Amino acid sequence: MTAGIDSPQSSALSLREEAREALEALTGHAGADFHDGQFEAISALVQERRRVLVVQRTGWGKSAVYFLAALLQRRRGAGPALIVSPLIALMRDQVAAARRAGVRAEAISSANPTEWAEIERALAADEIDVLLVSPERLVNPRFREEQLPRLVERCGLLVIDEAHCISDWGHDFRPDYRRLRDLVAELGPEVPVLATTATANSRVVADVAEQLGVQGPQGTDAEGGVLTLRGPLTRASLRLGSLSLDDDRTRLSYLVEHLDQMPGSGIIYTLTVSAAEDLAELLDRPDRRVRAYTGRTDSEERAELERALKNNEVKALAATSALGMGFDKPDLGFVVHLGAPSSPVAYYQQVGRAGRATDTADVLLLPGREDRAIWEYFATASMPSQESASAVLSALASSDRPLSTPALEARVDVRRTPLELLLKVLAVDGAVQNVKGGWIATGTPWVYDGPRYEKVARARREEQQAMLEYERLESGDPQQCRMLFLARQLDDDTATPCGRCDVCAGPWYPAPGSGSAGTGSAGASAAQDSAAAQVSALLERVGVPVTPRAQWPQGLDRLGVIDDSGRTPRGNIPATQRAEEGRALARSSDLGWAGLLRQVLRTDEEGRPVDSEVPDALGRRIVEVLAAWDWEQRPAAVVAIPSLTRPHLVSSLAAGIANVGRLADLGQLGLAPGAEPLRAGGNSAFRLADLWDRFVVTEELQQRLEEQEGAPLLLVDDSISSRWTMTVAARALRRAGSGPVLPLALALEA
Repeated sequence: MTAGIDSPQSSALSLREEAREALEALTGHAGADFHDGQFEAISALVQERRRVLVVQRTGWGKSAVYFLAALLQRRRGAGPALIVSPLIALMRDQVAAARRAGVRAEAISSANPTEWAEIERALAADEIDVLLVSPERLVNPRFREEQLPRLVERCGLLVIDEAHCISDWGHDFRPDYRRLRDLVAELGPEVPVLATTATANSRVVADVAEQLGVQGPQGTDAEGGVLTLRGPLTRASLRLGSLSLDDDRTRLSYLVEHLDQMPGSGIIYTLTVSAAEDLAELLDRPDRRVRAYTGRTDSEERAELERALKNNEVKALAATSALGMGFDKPDLGFVVHLGAPSSPVAYYQQVGRAGRATDTADVLLLPGREDRAIWEYFATASMPSQESASAVLSALASSDRPLSTPALEARVDVRRTPLELLLKVLAVDGAVQNVKGGWIATGTPWVYDGPRYEKVARARREEQQAMLEYERLESGDPQQCRMLFLARQLDDDTATPCGRCDVCAGPWYPAPGSGSAGTGSAGASAAQDSAAAQVSALLERVGVPVTPRAQWPQGLDRLGVIDDSGRTPRGNIPATQRAEEGRALARSSDLGWAGLLRQVLRTDEEGRPVDSEVPDALGRRIVEVLAAWDWEQRPAAVVAIPSLTRPHLVSSLAAGIANVGRLADLGQLGLAPGAEPLRAGGNSAFRLADLWDRFVVTEELQQRLEEQEGAPLLLVDDSISSRWTMTVAARALRRAGSGPVLPLALALEA
């Protein structure tokens, strides 16, 4: 029997033709056709209205699937599509691409607040086919109350881009994404849902699929459950390699010597902001621009840097993970990592920026000795604790009004960034809510899921170990291959050895000390000497400015902080009581210095600080800091911060400075009776409360200060982190009649 016009076979054929015509408009290429799996996803969404999870490698064309599905849904009378994406930097490009296919697309994010009112008007008039929003928008009170209900009611397609962010097993878990489970549950079973990602192993896939499959308000799921379309994740264009070098000096010299040999333009990833900034300064030169791109880079400059890299106006961006998901330069020639990410999956995501539309791209890992310490720092900072969660919930429950984040800081001893993360976790679980004026407790019971967090922590440790195994892969083993290793970490069982990486084919990158291409032995030697000189100038640079605190934190009245007049300090710190700009030898995260400073400020196996005198090498460098300090008036004396953990280190540092600089050694501030070692961490309000009455100007010190007749003095400590120790100590000295107080320390914790 011949199939009728409305038969499934005929309908599928016409849908494919319609979708392919739209694909040609989207890509701008006549004759464009679908990659394997693309039309299958579109058909499942448009014809079957299913919930679909697509796991495909970067560059496969996931955005084409959701834009075309949105267009086809609209042609069939469905409401606008809602695309939730963390890729604010990419939204403008996505909107432009959608419009080429005749899709009326708009975006609402922090990057375009002046356009929101017009977009809301267009939504109300049904003049928008696709609305892109960031996950953070979903927790915005106004958007959640005014826009989201209408979008849910009319939604013709929900798309969750970078869906691995939903899962706390994922390498880039974001609490705001967890709220999407509730959004999916609010949709009727007739609304198709698409989730896309390039970086999900089987555990993440199962977690995301479970959340996509939550039952709707009628208690039913889309017919057929969640359809998972998973393709091979290997990238034939990438030539992977890993080169272990002795130290920062050697790694940086290698980059200086060989950056010009890398194809096209690319990205050099670092693990810290200061490393990215230092690296950009080292590599940048008039005929080869290199710029830094980090979390400290403002949004306008980020957009300009992305444009410059896309247009090959820079050789490279030295970047942290802030330049990650969503950056799209199809011909990116290389990705180098100065320090390894903590997870092979995160590494795969970052190297996937390269070689999307080229036959080859070079990917080189230069691991560092400090990598594991940095991994541990970020891992511990990202996990909520039961103690902190209970404190936040208790504070909100006892308040008769919403509390802002700064107000909460005066009630719970949690630093700003972890506090904001914790509030998001609690909000996703329904225990707190963000309303006008701040946060409130909802009264919904909340239980700390200790076993789950422990499993996540264990998974993170396993990922770290896997990254170390990746670094140690050796050539000669036919069962080993770098691309194969990464694919297996993503549970891709279709992968085979790539034949291109340094394990399969031997090192393809220049050997250390080989000099630049096209140079003879004399030229290579000169290039190495030049590189060594440039690196030495960077690594041996000392003297980091320390900006003084200028304002008291909020909420000190709740912590019992009062001055001699019985008042709680508020607002600006009086100029006559604050510290001046100070100096530290280096940041604890600075390239070249991190290892040495960590050794001096180390703890023993039981976590107790190790106390010793200042090494001569550091002492000589401190003298250089003093010599280069551009103070208005030379200090005449030195005062030490009293230390209960490293008294010999601090006292030897202060005494050595006094001796070399021929300054008066005034000894140290006194400690209040019963003073104990300070707790690590803490937010500004609690830190200041702990320090407020800690220091005492003894009679002996008072007499010595008077002898200085208001001359400036150096205030010395081993390290500076929150800057409140120096702030409180400087206030005590200034009130006792000292002149300007200039803080000085070995390390700035940053």
